[in-house]
Amino acid sequence: MKPGHGSTVDGVLRRSARRTPARRAVDYRERSWTYAELDEAVSRAATVLLDEGLSPGDRVGAYGHNSDAYLIGFLACARAGLVHVPVNQNLTGDDLAYIVGQSGSSLVLTDPDLAARLPGGTRTLPLRDAEDSLLRRLEAARPYDGEEPRGDTLVQLLYTSGTTALPKGAMMTHRALVHEYLSAITALDLSAGDLPVHSLPLYHSAQMHVFLLPYLAVGASNTILDAPDADRLFDLIEAGRADSLFAPPTVWIGLSNRPDFAERDLSGLRKAYYGASIMPVPVLERLRERLPKLAFYNCFGQSEIGPLATVLGPDEHKGRMDSCGTPVLFVDARVVDEDGKDVPDGTPGEIVYRSPQLCEGYWDKPEETAEAFRDGWFHSGDLAVRDAHGYFTVVDRVKDVINSGGVLVASRQVEDALYTHESVAEVAVVGLPDERWIEAVTAVVVPRGEVTEEELIAHAREKLAHFKAPKRVLFVDELPRNASGKILKRELRDRFGRV
Repeated sequence: MKPGHGSTVDGVLRRSARRTPARRAVDYRERSWTYAELDEAVSRAATVLLDEGLSPGDRVGAYGHNSDAYLIGFLACARAGLVHVPVNQNLTGDDLAYIVGQSGSSLVLTDPDLAARLPGGTRTLPLRDAEDSLLRRLEAARPYDGEEPRGDTLVQLLYTSGTTALPKGAMMTHRALVHEYLSAITALDLSAGDLPVHSLPLYHSAQMHVFLLPYLAVGASNTILDAPDADRLFDLIEAGRADSLFAPPTVWIGLSNRPDFAERDLSGLRKAYYGASIMPVPVLERLRERLPKLAFYNCFGQSEIGPLATVLGPDEHKGRMDSCGTPVLFVDARVVDEDGKDVPDGTPGEIVYRSPQLCEGYWDKPEETAEAFRDGWFHSGDLAVRDAHGYFTVVDRVKDVINSGGVLVASRQVEDALYTHESVAEVAVVGLPDERWIEAVTAVVVPRGEVTEEELIAHAREKLAHFKAPKRVLFVDELPRNASGKILKRELRDRFGRV
């Protein structure tokens, strides 16, 4: 390979392979890769992709389940100068066709059980479990010897989750992601001696770019799981094969609600990371009470910034359990009003960012790019307050704030109040159209045991001002979520707003 500056995503792996070639890099099911073996596989996979007729700058979709092959496919795209386009493996129909088409993907890396969902005429290459798959073609492929990509070239289109509108492809460069990896390493205390398990979808930026790639950068031994299966996670922890875990609040809630949560020996878990959506304070308190020696880290951000923006460390939770912490190494953040002016500490406003981690804009969406990037700052759409010590607390998404009778109500505050009731397993609070209140504060609850609407409204009124308490409580078996664990409040508004 022709020499370059090395500020590339695949360069992260290459350096670890030279530093610790024989160390175990990744385990997935029955397969295990040392750092040297993984780096060699990536080099050969880059050649396989280019032999498909692709050229640097071409977009390559990735529509597959968690696997070692998925990781190799991403790093091979990075090494070959291709632009990787991760696609939620749960998407089908028009949603799937939109991302494949809007990105202009020339080829889609996929798993055989998913390939039939892709739009007709889509060129595909199986990642695994097929005779002509990427993994099976590695042995016959030659190592890549082409030019190293520049740090300022695109390496990935990270599509936003689309909880409020059509997804937008955030254009990430090599250099932006490498900056984000260093921010993650320093803020989250990632080290080579950790034993992280990666169970959330690798298509999602949090699992891939906050944990798996930074952990490969420091030379840790990683385990990839198909999904966050509680039995498998608990078994790995008890066996001493996992001591670090990232999961969104919905997964932590599920783990803590299991009958055997209080019985399993989870003392080997040393680091617990949560993020992707707001963690209810009562749930966090329950987890900390059960595992008092476990170090908790709150990770906050969004796809456009790589995605890590702020972190609340384990020694910072006392007295600020609802905070998302302070900005990471390469992020500058402010809280501003509608005119872009700083608001006083303690006053809600929109978080805006300036950072080398930021995307270059949205793929083929100049108007949306101009709207998000104004006056040299990226406007996040998150409503937050900053205290005098520099700690940020997310109040809500700007679009999720409820206008009830002309008074703004943050849904998170109502959710935290309801989570203190023992019969609430999960809750999402939304505003639904109402002739009197403009938007009625409405709680959608997954119950645990017997409970009535009247009981929960009365409970909320004990914790909150009456105008903030729910006007209605609706009961459901489960809340709609995307694969990263975010509750899709848009779906709840659409579903119950028509009732």
